[in-house]
Amino acid sequence: MPLKRSIDATPLLVVKIGGSLYKSSRLAQWVRALKTYPHRLVVVCGGGPFSDAVRDTQKIMRFNDTAAHEMALLAMEQYALALNNLFDLDLASTISDIEKLHTKGHIALWRPSPMTLKASDLNPSWNITSDSLSAWLANQLSASALILIKSIDIKTTNIISELAADDVIDPSFQDYLKEIPVNIAGPDCLKNASRLLSQGEYPGVPVFHSSQKIAS
Repeated sequence: MPLKRSIDATPLLVVKIGGSLYKSSRLAQWVRALKTYPHRLVVVCGGGPFSDAVRDTQKIMRFNDTAAHEMALLAMEQYALALNNLFDLDLASTISDIEKLHTKGHIALWRPSPMTLKASDLNPSWNITSDSLSAWLANQLSASALILIKSIDIKTTNIISELAADDVIDPSFQDYLKEIPVNIAGPDCLKNASRLLSQGEYPGVPVFHSSQKIAS
């Protein structure tokens, strides 16, 4: 029987699933854990091998970053279509679509192109990946929290600018995060993920702007 999710005003969780998980058994484990979350949930996909194909093709064909950006959005949608097929998640292209799915108690799996191609505050470049787009969407939805699911665990820092310098997140992420709490969850977080999510809590390591870290 599908889990009956709360459709109260809060909380609303946005989770970005890293594209690199496409060839890992952890992908299915994470999706199973996410399905235990009892409140409103939106899943954002990375581009994975589909986005890598855009990068490789751009080097040969030399189309500009505007075209590459739109193709990378379609790469995220290809990943979403795969998850829709494999895990019975419902696709959503707009805020209205997301709200309708939440009203039914369903998880929303985001197709980014319809919303992001109209957004004047998203500059088409490789500095904006699915990390930044998930933060942007979380802001559009006034989300309670954002989780980035990665293939690696945070070992040395949880400062956003330092994580960007280490290529753990993209360079533009800190520009789009705003005030929404964000966790990064790697493989080590899987062991407690179902338990935490089923209780409405968030797996992963909290990350901060440097000013937030100092203040805390």
